[in-house]
Amino acid sequence: MKRSMHRSALALVAVCAMAGSLRAQTVAITGGKVYPVSGPPIEGGTVLMRDGKIVAVGKDIAIPANAERVDATGKWVTPGLVNSNTSVGFGDVGFSGGPRELSAKGHDGIAAGFQVWLGFNTQSTMIAPAREGGVTSVVASPSGGLVAGQAAIVDLSGALPLSEVLVKAPATMIAQIEDNESAKVGAAGEAIGQLRDLIEDTKAYMRRKSDFERAQTRPFVAPRRDLEAMIPVVEGREPLTIIADQAAEIREVLNIAKDYGIKTVILGGAEAWTLADRIAAAKVPVLTGAMNNIPGSFATLGSRQENAAMLRKAGVQVGIIGNAGGGDEELFNVRNLRYEAGNAVAYGMSWDDALRAVTLAPAEIYGVADRVGSLKPGTEGNVVIWSGDPFEFSSRAEQVFVRGRKIDAPSRQDLLAKRYQKLPPNYESQK
Repeated sequence: MKRSMHRSALALVAVCAMAGSLRAQTVAITGGKVYPVSGPPIEGGTVLMRDGKIVAVGKDIAIPANAERVDATGKWVTPGLVNSNTSVGFGDVGFSGGPRELSAKGHDGIAAGFQVWLGFNTQSTMIAPAREGGVTSVVASPSGGLVAGQAAIVDLSGALPLSEVLVKAPATMIAQIEDNESAKVGAAGEAIGQLRDLIEDTKAYMRRKSDFERAQTRPFVAPRRDLEAMIPVVEGREPLTIIADQAAEIREVLNIAKDYGIKTVILGGAEAWTLADRIAAAKVPVLTGAMNNIPGSFATLGSRQENAAMLRKAGVQVGIIGNAGGGDEELFNVRNLRYEAGNAVAYGMSWDDALRAVTLAPAEIYGVADRVGSLKPGTEGNVVIWSGDPFEFSSRAEQVFVRGRKIDAPSRQDLLAKRYQKLPPNYESQK
């Protein structure tokens, strides 16, 4: 027990020391081509960070004498990428705990009160590969059921306490209206009806809380905890992100947003291009990818790789996510986000829009643009120095800063590669 307490004390000291060094650190990234996203590119620009925050961005920035200088001459400097649909932090190599932490049992497919971030593993081995791909913030999302629960935005700093990585919790409620066995309903039409029932019952619960406490109301479709969690959604303070691919489902998402005055976000949106003008008029954002043009189900018959570009051209706010299918882009391949953006450019989206779609756009959609997604004074020091165009396959993230601190922690892949770089003695003779 004494040894265990000693180890815990050492860990606490290490965490406190790291926090202290972060507060005292001043870093100046100089000479690179800086893409703030919130403004035009800056040739030979400087990004100055202090106490984990960006304090200045520009060409003629006064650099304090005590600042650590990082020469980015010939490099590209961007905000850290924001992946708005992940399950990273809830699964690991060789373990099955991930699905358990991602999905709540709920009540008849409704788990609105489920706060998925409480099971987030800040030390997951899946975090380092994502960070090496330039991803510094993610939306950690629950899955399963008609209403899966509440998602959070998390920084991938690798800090031990959960409080040190949370950006916003809750950030959005996750629901789905597709025909899915986990939703505890059958056809999409049934799921839409049940989701409307939940919204109506939440409104009734808000009006009659005292009657509910005295058991003087009709039965509601969800328990009190779930109804309470739905109140910010019904009041328009928290967005409702709905997984919907088929055009008919997307129309119903727009109808729900209009009928109840709810902030909605479409996730998936395989056939959203068919309703681009209507989605733009409703000011409903879409989170979609650019890698899949082969239908994986009846709901995605209209898949096309130009989807993101067509939506953006119509004026829709677009966030890019992984949708290649079969590649586990929500967990193992979160780092592939930049390739999704590159393919969106190849299929008609402008380069600037694609960069925005993996940085500032998701931050704006979920109300954290004052903290992540761009390089402007006051935001977190989430910065990536790239060897070249981040959307080019041959480019790589050479240095990654999260909350102003350079992260050098190797990934599992790095450790394995290093382990086998040197062959064991007499290897050739043993073949």
